[in-house]
Amino acid sequence: MPSLGELGERASSGDVLFEGDRWTAAELSDRAARVAGGLVELGVRPGDRVAVCSLNTPDVLVLYDAVWRAGAIATPVVPAASEAELRHVLDEASPSLLVTSPERAATVSGLPVLTDLPLGDAVSAVSADGSDPAALLFTGGTTGRAKGVVLTHDNLWHTGRARQSVLDDSGVRSMLVPLPLSHVYGLLNAVCRMHQGSPVPLLLQRRFDAVEWVALVRAHAVEAGALVPSMLQLLLAHDLDGLDSLRYLTCGGAPLAPAVVHEFQRRVPSVVVCDGYGCTEVTSTATMNPPDAPRVGTVGLPIPGVEIRIDEPTGEVLVRSPGVMAGYWRDVAATAEAVDPDGWMRTGDVGHLDADGYLTVVDRLKDLVIRGGFNVYPRDVEDVLLQHPAVASAAVVGRPDPVLGEEVVAFVSLRPGLTVASAELVAFGAERLGRHKHPREVRIVDVVPLTPVGKTDRKQLRALLRDDRGSQPES
Repeated sequence: MPSLGELGERASSGDVLFEGDRWTAAELSDRAARVAGGLVELGVRPGDRVAVCSLNTPDVLVLYDAVWRAGAIATPVVPAASEAELRHVLDEASPSLLVTSPERAATVSGLPVLTDLPLGDAVSAVSADGSDPAALLFTGGTTGRAKGVVLTHDNLWHTGRARQSVLDDSGVRSMLVPLPLSHVYGLLNAVCRMHQGSPVPLLLQRRFDAVEWVALVRAHAVEAGALVPSMLQLLLAHDLDGLDSLRYLTCGGAPLAPAVVHEFQRRVPSVVVCDGYGCTEVTSTATMNPPDAPRVGTVGLPIPGVEIRIDEPTGEVLVRSPGVMAGYWRDVAATAEAVDPDGWMRTGDVGHLDADGYLTVVDRLKDLVIRGGFNVYPRDVEDVLLQHPAVASAAVVGRPDPVLGEEVVAFVSLRPGLTVASAELVAFGAERLGRHKHPREVRIVDVVPLTPVGKTDRKQLRALLRDDRGSQPES
């Protein structure tokens, strides 16, 4: 198939609405052709990397389109990345240039840095093959050093098209995307929709803000949207009346507790929350709950073209699909470890399939807590704690224990205006979980820490346990 740059020239997609302004598809396409010309004039050549570190704006959409038209590889960096994380990406990717904010530009040296899009004479898209690299995305690094994931034009196009076929956008008048375009989930939801000619107008948030999100849904009668679980939980702290235009919300990027889904759908009865599953290495999405047949607690069915199987005896979820990455950036050994010769990708997640093919993801293999020889999956404990009316979010990690190997420790944040004692939450868990599983210690925190892309930051929580031995809870 043609490259995304070539498809971008042909696509007739919906408008983009952003902070009161409306950009037509023709305006965005014309600007992308001029920016592609500007990149070429700056010396960007096919195969070069162009790093992008920016909050969401229509210009980010334009820049990705322009990069692909120039035959280059988009290299997004989440704007919340630390200076060290940004430096790591730049060192690994060796981009030709970086486009970022003036504040970021002042901290970067060693390569050309732009704070505005370069405009030149409009150029036609470079002819490229669908198997050529389109994006180089660095994983969140929640369990180690971030690795570069190479995604091709085919990876992005096929996965984006498969998602759309499950959701069926017919009749949808607007879609709201607050997801960072620097993350594979946001990239797939926004950029690929435009390159596939989706007529649905796209509302874009600079960054997620719950109050603004609610206001946009009300003002534009938004019918669809994409969120990560932490965003859905934050919305529950606000007045959700007047959101009856919503038909479906897709959710992914981290485990979604059934209690959160039930509560959101209770307060907004018109909406169906469609939980899905994937990772950067499979181009964001491998499974999704169809809006007409969702099963809360599962992450749905494989999207078209995707095969799922469960490895024995570990229970690890394996994925084979057109979305499986081309490989890790300049790391043949890591690629061979992750993807076998038959194309099966090891996800590092534990799960199981029901009789109808719906997948349930239990947890990350690396997040497993082993207490006294028993396996404890953090999500099992978190889902129970989230059933308590005072708990807004929860995260579980293992604390080293000289007798049991590890002990289960939970961190929770509370809903506004509500209070609860840690001992009450310990008792709440003990009533609903086996003795080997329930947390002996529950720490109440202002905010459960998240990574820049909205996943629980378990590295930070484990560091807190190492730094603060605290009191010794019951065994």
